Amino acid sequence: MERDPNDFELAVFSLLWSEHCGYKHSALLLKRFPTDGPAVLQGPGENAGVVDVGGGEAVAFKVESHNHPSAVEPFQGAATGVGGILRDIIAMGARPIALLDGLRFGRPDWGFSRAVAGIGHYGNSVGVPTVGGEAVFDDAYEQNPLVNAMCVGVLPAERVTRARARGTGNLIVLYGATTGRDGIGGASVLASQELSEEDGDKRPTVQIGDPFTGKKLIEASLALVEGGLVASLQDCGAAGLASSLAEMAAGGEAGVDVELDRVPLREDGMEPVEIMISESQERMVAVVEPGRLADVEALCRRWELEHAVIGEVTETGELRAFFGGELVGTIPARLLTDEAPRYRVSPEPRAAAAPIVHDPIPVEPDDLLALLASPNVRSRRAVFERYDHLVGSRTVRRPGLDAAVLRLPPSHRGLAVSLDGPGRAASLDPHTAGMQAVLESARNVACAGGRPLALTNCLNFGNPEKGEIAWELVEAIEGMAQACEALGVPIVSGNVSLYNETGGRPIDPTPAVGCVGLVEDVREIPGRWAEGDVVLVAGAPELSLDGSEYQARFLGGAAGRPPRPSAAAEAALVAFLADAAPVLTSAHDCSDGGLAVALSELALWSGAGADVDLEPDALEWFGEGGGRAVVTCRREDVTRLDDAVPLREIGVVRGDRLLGVTLDRLRAAHEGGER
Repeated sequence: MERDPNDFELAVFSLLWSEHCGYKHSALLLKRFPTDGPAVLQGPGENAGVVDVGGGEAVAFKVESHNHPSAVEPFQGAATGVGGILRDIIAMGARPIALLDGLRFGRPDWGFSRAVAGIGHYGNSVGVPTVGGEAVFDDAYEQNPLVNAMCVGVLPAERVTRARARGTGNLIVLYGATTGRDGIGGASVLASQELSEEDGDKRPTVQIGDPFTGKKLIEASLALVEGGLVASLQDCGAAGLASSLAEMAAGGEAGVDVELDRVPLREDGMEPVEIMISESQERMVAVVEPGRLADVEALCRRWELEHAVIGEVTETGELRAFFGGELVGTIPARLLTDEAPRYRVSPEPRAAAAPIVHDPIPVEPDDLLALLASPNVRSRRAVFERYDHLVGSRTVRRPGLDAAVLRLPPSHRGLAVSLDGPGRAASLDPHTAGMQAVLESARNVACAGGRPLALTNCLNFGNPEKGEIAWELVEAIEGMAQACEALGVPIVSGNVSLYNETGGRPIDPTPAVGCVGLVEDVREIPGRWAEGDVVLVAGAPELSLDGSEYQARFLGGAAGRPPRPSAAAEAALVAFLADAAPVLTSAHDCSDGGLAVALSELALWSGAGADVDLEPDALEWFGEGGGRAVVTCRREDVTRLDDAVPLREIGVVRGDRLLGVTLDRLRAAHEGGER
């Protein structure tokens, strides 16, 4: 530009160049991820990633954060996080079929309960099942909780809708809810800065959700796409129209003129800049050919959605805003998108601690009960039962064990979906944490009979301007990339959430990873073990108590250095689990709490005990590290299992006890929790 920007333009720059919108400190690092693959129809760069699942069908999916809004106002922060991720999926022309949520709080307190309520409020109201996720509690998230929302949708493979504006003279139509002052400045004031004790004053920047309008928006958007009435579609989320229109004009192929006084408002006296950057929810922007306008307007009236033609596509390459016939701002779109600032971070490595060598630690059944009752191991039934996980009639495998499974009717094919983050090892070694997040998500999908197709991720970190946080970010991304390469699975979408600090205290590095896998036949997925089944452990990684839940519960907190997984061995385990699924009666990933906890969870899931032989040592019972899974099958089927991974027989299913404890006592500890 050859002049100084005016106040309107400065406001737009401040939002589009914010960390939340511009990815200033992460865009260059994200190039490390593998993003291509034979099934990828759309990788990073659009509202969501899309992969081909065969049979003319495709799946769109993405995970995003709504952390800072949820810290300030947990209910609306979490609810609008769900609403926003739903719009990302429908912007690709896909029908949302599943939600997953990743929650990390200091403790299961009022804020956590309100976030769960907000998720249930929105998801249940729009009729999209919440089928999975995780809830983790740690002091690191006391003042800066994390709310990551993932959505999965389905669409015809030949009908992927994109956001780029095209066709000079085509019309820009805004439809959905009216525009108010809620959410103004959310992307820059709230989501791109550290929090402080005064941030209750930022509640006005938290958006207010309306799930019933959200449901109408889903149906209207899909009808527009199915009817061929729109040339492109874009969600109106962070930074409002400023971001949506700039992204539609990205690449310099087109420009957009917007008449802000045509925007339907719900508040009087709004200034042009307020209209431009409002983050009012439940709004979409479509590019419509003039000859299709009457049909688009009729469809919006049918769904009782406010709508208006607010501009048109030009060939200027500029985002130009008018109000009352006067030009209030003009910015080359490339300056807001492709040429936004990109910073190279300055990592300051932190010396890794030495591994802790423990003499053998004898264990008792009461240790297992105490661990089952601890905050990060106890049952999440009290959480997921607040969500409708059956609406839509696709859910084959419900929440509670590894991944959920959704059917793709009318066939018997399905999708296995999971969302996972690293455990306590993240505070000790971010590289290992990055690997673990990818590998556990893929293992969970494989345990449910799915073959991983692609991944989405949300990178939750502290202030990247601090050298140690920058190092954590670089290391975690490298670990994730190495795991993806070993699996041969790309990352097709994602989100970055930085500045997760309060009072100078950062969260632990927390890369959350969602995985979608294809299930060839949902009738053949592993289920529950049964009397007489052989119990085996698949995989033989290096184990440690460093960074484990046992260490946190009994040995004073996370310390030492967790073992780094073998990427090749992990990839072999994932392939083995997916291949063996039709033979297995049950399969369950060993993660938080180690082998004894995995056995307990599978026993409670199945409603039957097992006679297993484990050395009464803490490392054997509760050690964590690389990938393992408990698998069971009929005795006559053991020889059908591939020998591509180590298999160790440890017992047989029978009775109503496990490791010397009755199922009733296991269930009381697991579902009752600590008092």
